[in-house]
Amino acid sequence: MKKLFPTVLLALFSFATVLTAGDNALSKSEKADGWKLLFNGKDLTDWKVDKWNPDSISVKDGSIKCHGKPSMVYYTGKGKEMKDFHFKADVMTKPGSNGGIFFHTQYQDKGWPVGHEAQINQTQKDPVKTGSVYIVKKNLKAPAKDNEWFHYEIIVKGHRVETKVDGKTVVVYEEGKEVKGKRKLSTGTIGLQAHDPGSIVLVKNIKAKSL
Repeated sequence: MKKLFPTVLLALFSFATVLTAGDNALSKSEKADGWKLLFNGKDLTDWKVDKWNPDSISVKDGSIKCHGKPSMVYYTGKGKEMKDFHFKADVMTKPGSNGGIFFHTQYQDKGWPVGHEAQINQTQKDPVKTGSVYIVKKNLKAPAKDNEWFHYEIIVKGHRVETKVDGKTVVVYEEGKEVKGKRKLSTGTIGLQAHDPGSIVLVKNIKAKSL
């Protein structure tokens, strides 16, 4: 039995590596399930920073760092036009930070884009907290903490949007037949927001798959 113990440990370790992957990589199970890696952890290949305040977007320690005057960075790689999809990423906020993940959006040189925004905010003064689909479905209690990585998911299918933090549903938004303004489900890419000079938001392990 003692001789078998190291063999069992090795087998368990090998099984675990099949199911998990390091930062900014796909596990074998994710690949088999159709997930696509959107960020390589090294640079902004397949992403485009706007011309508004481009210095607010950078790559640091394997994450996209959003910090500075208002700006956006958009995913421009293969499969950028997403309609029904499952998106996931790991996010960290520094105290007093605001940010967002835009979806069903398009690149533009300046200004906040059209589409929807999944809010990122634990302790900044805006009462609309992480997990909200900004404006249309609010969550007023932060589901995560500053200075800690949390797992953020956005699931869009038909006229339904669901956000999750660390596996728990935060909000579900059902779009009605009549929608006023530009916050309308359609199709488009992902965008990350640098909100203001007082905010620092880090994003890594950015992945998506079509539904």
